[in-house]
Amino acid sequence: MNSSGRDTGSGVAEVCVRRHSILFVFSLLALAALACGPLRLPSLPRLATPTPAPTVTPVIMVVTATPDPLAVAAGADLAEERVIRVYEQASPAVVNITSRVVVRSFFFGAYPEEGSGSGFVWDAQGHIVTNYHVVENADSLAVNFGDDNAVRATVVGTDPHNDLAVILVDTLPAGVEPLVVGDSSTLRVGQTAIAIGNPFGQFERTLTTGVVSALNRTIETDSQVLRGAIQTDASINRGNSGGPLLDSLGRLIGVNSAIFSPSGTSAGVGFAIPANTVKKVVPVLIERGRFPHPWLGAIGYDITPRLAQQLSLPVEQGLLVAQLYEGSPALQAGVQGARREVIVGNRRMFAGGDIITAIDEQPLRAWKDLDAYLEAKTEVGQGITLHLLREGQAQTITIELAEEPPHLS
Repeated sequence: MNSSGRDTGSGVAEVCVRRHSILFVFSLLALAALACGPLRLPSLPRLATPTPAPTVTPVIMVVTATPDPLAVAAGADLAEERVIRVYEQASPAVVNITSRVVVRSFFFGAYPEEGSGSGFVWDAQGHIVTNYHVVENADSLAVNFGDDNAVRATVVGTDPHNDLAVILVDTLPAGVEPLVVGDSSTLRVGQTAIAIGNPFGQFERTLTTGVVSALNRTIETDSQVLRGAIQTDASINRGNSGGPLLDSLGRLIGVNSAIFSPSGTSAGVGFAIPANTVKKVVPVLIERGRFPHPWLGAIGYDITPRLAQQLSLPVEQGLLVAQLYEGSPALQAGVQGARREVIVGNRRMFAGGDIITAIDEQPLRAWKDLDAYLEAKTEVGQGITLHLLREGQAQTITIELAEEPPHLS
């Protein structure tokens, strides 16, 4: 059981090495395989490429891109010319971000380590969007616009939940225009997908092409869950983190964030945060510095037929409440946590708490379903109705959601 309310039970671990940091995660695409016994899936690294050195009312401007008729260059077909045009228009807004962290060691003292990722210009004020994991714990940031002149940047806001961050530079180079932001809700599998970024922190403004391979993927790590992710086969490697995923008109459809790979390099399975999530989060980060996430404050276990049999539960699916955070909305509304500690196999568990079966009439099978509902359908201060079983008796409780405390983000 972890702090997000999920009992993962997997051997998935976060491995932090300073060169080519790899975050071992797993995709819910592979959960069915767990029925055959535990296994360690190939790593799905975050894409920032650390390289050692000595080391409120958000305002969204909607821009509609209306491309001029394309003049096809000699030797190029219309599809190629469209990609060429996208690159020429969008690439000046794509930047390389270098983060520096001062590491302190008992044996070696303090020394700096560097990491590299990508980002893109959001507005004319110098705001740049990237991934949270690109700037996480950075002591300093430098942004390169492709002219070998790095400029200092500061962090404006971060949202670890959605792996998004906004940084700010004082001025933009002449002629650099923000990217046009598209509507990811209209995406269809098979559409063209164009990625621009800085793979391995060395090959700035590299373009790769592919298609939208799938939509609404859920990608889980030990530390977070990315929901609604866009899957693409456009080649994405470490260092592409935070770079844009574009459609054939050059509109932003996603922010590249993760890859699924046995080797740590592109295997044709990349994931991007959808543009509509970016449009919702980024203006709030610019204004407030953090994005408020609705919070219930209960954690526990996913009920499965096996767990139901072991604990003699009245249902075979739902959420078994184990613990409640002090002062949480769930605790204040009267949700009850575990009353006893039991040993199931070689595992210590907390039993006897309420069983959550639905939220606002929406059935729940796992804690991730509750998390997804809260993120997609609710906001801080909104009232929700939980449907519970307590000692076999059905109950409903109305709860006003609070903002998740920063230390739990």
